[in-house]
Amino acid sequence: MLKFVPAAVALALSLAGCAHTPPAAVPSPAPAPEAAAAANAAGPAADDNLNAVAWTQNASEHDFIYVQTYRNAQEKLLKAKSDPTWDALPKDDRAAHASLKGLKPAVVLDIDETVLDNSPYQARLIRSGGEFNEADWAAWCKEAIARPLPGALAFTKFAAAHGIAVIYISNRAKDLDEATLANLRAAGFPVAGKDSFLGLGTFVEGCEQVGSEKGCRRQRVAKDYRVLMQFGDQIGDFANVLGNTAEGREKAMAPYTGWIGERWFVLPNPTYGAWESALFDNDYSLPRAERRQKKIDSLRAK
Repeated sequence: MLKFVPAAVALALSLAGCAHTPPAAVPSPAPAPEAAAAANAAGPAADDNLNAVAWTQNASEHDFIYVQTYRNAQEKLLKAKSDPTWDALPKDDRAAHASLKGLKPAVVLDIDETVLDNSPYQARLIRSGGEFNEADWAAWCKEAIARPLPGALAFTKFAAAHGIAVIYISNRAKDLDEATLANLRAAGFPVAGKDSFLGLGTFVEGCEQVGSEKGCRRQRVAKDYRVLMQFGDQIGDFANVLGNTAEGREKAMAPYTGWIGERWFVLPNPTYGAWESALFDNDYSLPRAERRQKKIDSLRAK
């Protein structure tokens, strides 16, 4: 995926009310049943991310999507390996190393919400009423306790057992490399070789990385590997997005829609991502309420 961008977090809806203090000699009347019911129904302030995280953690459907995605990929993997012309890198990333002859087979996977489940971090934000921040995110990553997502472990072990390199490309910050590798290994994922993990701080000679785009790192992979499949939860995990707008995202994917479910396997992430920030012009300086309103304005009612 693209660099971990701020989460779709709690957007407070302030409930205004007028306090009334009766004269001291007159006891306060008990609230009418209707008023009490309304107060109870109002409950805590609304949180845009609550349903997303609750679904991620509790819905069987969430797990089944991951299982069917990785199972579908596994069924096709050896056929892809046997086809010497098969490659899952976009043409821009393959251009500098066009020949596939002699290249070792590999699969490329994003980490967060692709192989590791970070929903507990999102749950903490909901409970605290906070928003994504680098310090808390780093602290969570350093705990190195994120669980494997359904199907991911079986797929990566299958690939490794059949001589296919498993390469993880992540936009976690450089100082989280060791914790991330520790988490992957503790969860049982195959991690082998110097190119098995390419984090945000990876230097690629002759290629200037723009922001958190993964293109340079995919080009590094292209030098030594024929990529059979890519996995991610963001468009940027597969191809460079030149402008994070609806049009820019569509343009990035248009040449490769036929690869979905064949070479590219896209996983669901309703909790955060570039899809969300595109709805409010990628402007995180806007107050929560304004960001929320722009998301509401994006909704279709017919």
